[in-house]
Amino acid sequence: MSAAASSRSSLLRLLRREWLLIFSYATTGIFLIQGKAWLGQNPGILTGSGIFIWLFVVMLLSSFSVVRHADHLAEQLREPYGTLILTLAVTSIEVMMISALMLNGNNPYLARDTMFAVVMIVLGGLLGLTLLTGGLRFSEQQVNIKGVNSFLGLILPLSVLSLIMPNFTESGDEGSFSTFHALSMIVLSLIIYGVFLAIQTSRHREFFNETDWEPQSEEEHHIGNPIAFNAVLLIVHLLPVVLLSKQLAHLLDFGVKGGGMPKELAGAVVAVLILAPEGLSAILASARNQVQRAVNVLLGSVLATIGLTVPAALAISLLYNKPVHLGLSSPSMTLLAVTLATCMITFGQGQTNILQGFVHLLLFAAYIVLMFN
Repeated sequence: MSAAASSRSSLLRLLRREWLLIFSYATTGIFLIQGKAWLGQNPGILTGSGIFIWLFVVMLLSSFSVVRHADHLAEQLREPYGTLILTLAVTSIEVMMISALMLNGNNPYLARDTMFAVVMIVLGGLLGLTLLTGGLRFSEQQVNIKGVNSFLGLILPLSVLSLIMPNFTESGDEGSFSTFHALSMIVLSLIIYGVFLAIQTSRHREFFNETDWEPQSEEEHHIGNPIAFNAVLLIVHLLPVVLLSKQLAHLLDFGVKGGGMPKELAGAVVAVLILAPEGLSAILASARNQVQRAVNVLLGSVLATIGLTVPAALAISLLYNKPVHLGLSSPSMTLLAVTLATCMITFGQGQTNILQGFVHLLLFAAYIVLMFN
């Protein structure tokens, strides 16, 4: 086979494997040209619902593709870099989407509702399904308690400082930070997350490996596309998600104001869009008895959400004078406290089973019920 024929064959295989790129970029082009005309005024319930489903499906599939290539990088780079790349890829989607939604929408509660939705969906629904899946297949599973405690030891204080403390500061606007407090929170969150990354990737890498982990030889490493190739495809699939976020912001804003949708539901929609592929990755890891990898993905997602998304939201608020309310309501604060306490009990003995999975699913059900209160 000639070099030209081989190149054409490789290109065709790539296009078949990455067919979603054509669909997502075609959708992006259509909305960049026609989006303003379609969404400039209230599109109506039926038209708006159809456009929303179209956008949601394209963005969701693109998110799955981002995570697929992040997963390939994870296999090539091994732990803890693997789950770290997966977490940061998903968090980058979240930060970019929230940034676009804040700049193009008029919902000051969106960042708060999205972050709370991420916490409850991950620590309630996804963690519950992960523990249930592993418990049904393996009865009990072992987790590296040092790694879990490292995550929870940061998630607890950052959650309280970000989502509860704004209700008790004297900023003149309940639920918001003053400029000084916002700047302080940005700096402190970034510093503590940077320290955590140093711990995870260097000083105490063993905390985040399986309890029976053994180093693998080079022959056992995943062989596939080059690292640089997967990294480029990850970014290419990420762009449509970012570019379509503005259109989604208009639809969610319309749904809350004109469609009677609970304002918390807008944040939950964004969270589902972000977390669906990552949640599937965690559940599949638990089914393979890689529960520590699943825990790293899920708890790492919550930590990155609070440690990176809060500073991003506060920075946008300060730079563009966009109001942002981070303080939770009293029922939500109570549910957050119960959820965090339950996580500590769940992982306290270093073993998990199906009972704990059902408990976390119960907390997720309570979150859904409270959303419609």
